Amino acid sequence: MNEKLRLLLVDDHAVVRNGYRRLLESQEDLTVVGEAASAREALDRQREYLPDLIVLDISLPDIGGVELIGRLVQRDPGCRILVFSMHRDPIFATQYLRAGAIGYVTKSSQPEVMIDAIYRVAAKQQVISPDISSDLALSLVNGASGPVERLSPREFEILQLLLDGCESKEIASRLSISSKTVQNYHYQIKLKLGVKSDIEMMKSAIRLGLFKPY
Repeated sequence: MNEKLRLLLVDDHAVVRNGYRRLLESQEDLTVVGEAASAREALDRQREYLPDLIVLDISLPDIGGVELIGRLVQRDPGCRILVFSMHRDPIFATQYLRAGAIGYVTKSSQPEVMIDAIYRVAAKQQVISPDISSDLALSLVNGASGPVERLSPREFEILQLLLDGCESKEIASRLSISSKTVQNYHYQIKLKLGVKSDIEMMKSAIRLGLFKPY
């Protein structure tokens, strides 16, 4: 009998993790060996359990998704990560795959899509959920390369933190870099977006669908 595929679930909502666990462990060859509610817990659980695959929600309270993916992969270059996210814009999938994830599935996907993605990522096959794959393919066919596509994964993550209202010191702490480095990234982000101020940056993000004002 083949060994079960060992999974680590990372999401800051316990109810959501419980739902993941029930769904995944309904498969005879899948088992959840650990759970984490934050990025730091995810790093600890990775070290403790050495999972075969990590199911990762990138919206965590302490460290950004790009930074966490980088740390997980740095610790284990063979790490297989499936991002499970609420974001349906293809740019998010592009950026997190560039950061080191192997798969990207939206939380609006059907359960069977996630199960299939688990097996494909375990086999190191890149996968994107069907609800955004057609849009992503269309953008590639059309050669779309807007300002957001020109951002590096780190720049994209810092942009998200800036849009969330984080100050330079907080971003520096989350990403373990200096405030000066954050300021340099901030400048480069505005340069690539073609804006001169934070207000223009916010307007650009709203127009590009990266930020929804309440």
